[in-house]
Amino acid sequence: MSIRVFSYGGGVQSTAALVLAAQGKIDFPVFLFCNVGDDSENPETLEYVRNVAMPYAHENGIELIELQRTRFGEPETLYGRLTRPGSRSIGIPVRMAGSGAPGNRACTGDFKIKVIAKWLREHGATKDDPATCGLGISLDEFQRMRTDSGIAYEKLAYPLIDLRLTRQDCINIIQRANLPVPPKSSCWFCPFHSLLVWQEMRQKQPEMFQKACDLEALLIKRMDSLKPGDAAYFTRKLKPLAQATSSLIQDSLFEDDDMCESGYCMI
Repeated sequence: MSIRVFSYGGGVQSTAALVLAAQGKIDFPVFLFCNVGDDSENPETLEYVRNVAMPYAHENGIELIELQRTRFGEPETLYGRLTRPGSRSIGIPVRMAGSGAPGNRACTGDFKIKVIAKWLREHGATKDDPATCGLGISLDEFQRMRTDSGIAYEKLAYPLIDLRLTRQDCINIIQRANLPVPPKSSCWFCPFHSLLVWQEMRQKQPEMFQKACDLEALLIKRMDSLKPGDAAYFTRKLKPLAQATSSLIQDSLFEDDDMCESGYCMI
């Protein structure tokens, strides 16, 4: 029998999928949470996964397994990679000076997609008998769907879309299961954050915000060393975080996070 797993991100959509699996409404007995690092994940997401989702899964006969990338046999974190002395990597979707478009990145591929693929291969997935990996994309984000995983021994599935469920439907499912609604999942330094998220972090989590400012400054300096005169930022305003969040503008009140198109993040 083919392996069936669900990529669990710790957010609203994938938690709704966990509830549906516990209720027998979708067939995914194993959920895989790829932790990009305790120093990298949103601390509120880690708290939710470990204190809410994992106990709920266990009580309902679902395996929720935490995975982490390794390097030379030791756990590697995304923040650790970005700040490693001598590193030339950028690897996250920083906003490129000039266009403001997100740059190339390796974060999702290296710390989520490849980690799940490795687990699937180790547990028997083959080209002739590929595993099915469910992704928590809801109907209102159908544009994030992909038909090809790019991995010969893995097929993608979208059970929330098959059931015609929106993000609000997912919230309702979680609440009806008497679970708290999880925070939006992402790395705390993700450049896909909206300006409002950065502003709230500055006001409510000043130490984390300062850490994000320091990381951005490090990556700006690294970008300049790779491409002299070029720069990359964490917001579309194309200026350092401390300047970009000096005051809220009206437009930012209605701005939402950008979406990682992979379907493995922010779900």
